[in-house]
Amino acid sequence: MNIHRENDIMIDIVIIFGLRFEKYPVSQVPVLVPFEESRGIAYVKTFKKFYIEITSVCNLACTFCPQTKREPSFIKIDDFTKRLDEIKPHTSYIYLHVKGEPLLHPKVDQLLDLSHERGFKVNITTNGTLITKNKAKLLDKPALRQMNFSLHSFDGHVGSTNKEAYITTILSFIKEALETTNILFSLRLWNLHTDNATNQEKNRNRQVLEIIEREFNLDYQIEEKFIRGGGLKITDRVYLNQDHEFEWPDLNAEEDDGKGFCHGLRNQAAILSNGTVVPCCLDGEGIINLGNINETPFSEIIESERANKLYDGFSRREAVEELCRKCGYRKRFGT
Repeated sequence: MNIHRENDIMIDIVIIFGLRFEKYPVSQVPVLVPFEESRGIAYVKTFKKFYIEITSVCNLACTFCPQTKREPSFIKIDDFTKRLDEIKPHTSYIYLHVKGEPLLHPKVDQLLDLSHERGFKVNITTNGTLITKNKAKLLDKPALRQMNFSLHSFDGHVGSTNKEAYITTILSFIKEALETTNILFSLRLWNLHTDNATNQEKNRNRQVLEIIEREFNLDYQIEEKFIRGGGLKITDRVYLNQDHEFEWPDLNAEEDDGKGFCHGLRNQAAILSNGTVVPCCLDGEGIINLGNINETPFSEIIESERANKLYDGFSRREAVEELCRKCGYRKRFGT
């Protein structure tokens, strides 16, 4: 690490994987700013997570996930291909959702093949209800890196029946995939109450956990090793994650002081199925519309005035967009 002084501010120059970053003390919290950016040198923004919504349609109506007001849509093969080509310089990992159930897409297997041809690794988040129907479309796809199963969707959907069959069907698929693929699996139970005493009183998730314990022959109760927000390794490549129920940001929610940080446009970006580019996976309605990839190249959209204001604002620990000021998720990163 080298240190130099600029405008009476001590700035660390940090080398990370061969890339130079400047570490500025902003609001007493260090912020890593790409060295090339701080010097006006052209560079390509890259994102650790990139969300490509392949459908806005879901087969469930969960209480924790508001139905989108956007027109129902399924991405066309040609449009998906163009999006992959445009974002290729910016990421290696894509997630096939923002809203919607990705396994509803009738050509999800072709989308995975196209992703593999272009060198992408794919993560799929699903409610798991269509896993048997889509098994053949998933098990032989080398692009598929990880599958996340939102098990809390069973209780979240009013019409759900037979929890035992729902969970065992998903676990059966996972066990088969473990034998023939290298896919990682995350079992999600994001339905905890903020009061842990309430979770214990309601015996939250015990039935689901009991099925997992039985199917994987665990010799302990999962609650004994549970750490909220952390992943518990169930077996090789299978993890369980439990956390508080998630709330989508809403313009009708109460606005706070806007202090805080977010990784939107910093390590993630998203494209909705209609082509709208948004800064993160939580803008399911396209409220922070940075542009449409069907009309403007992605590389130009992320350098637009609105995009830069959002990025620079969070560098100062300030949320400049109204939706961001009404989003509780950024509070996880401090103020």
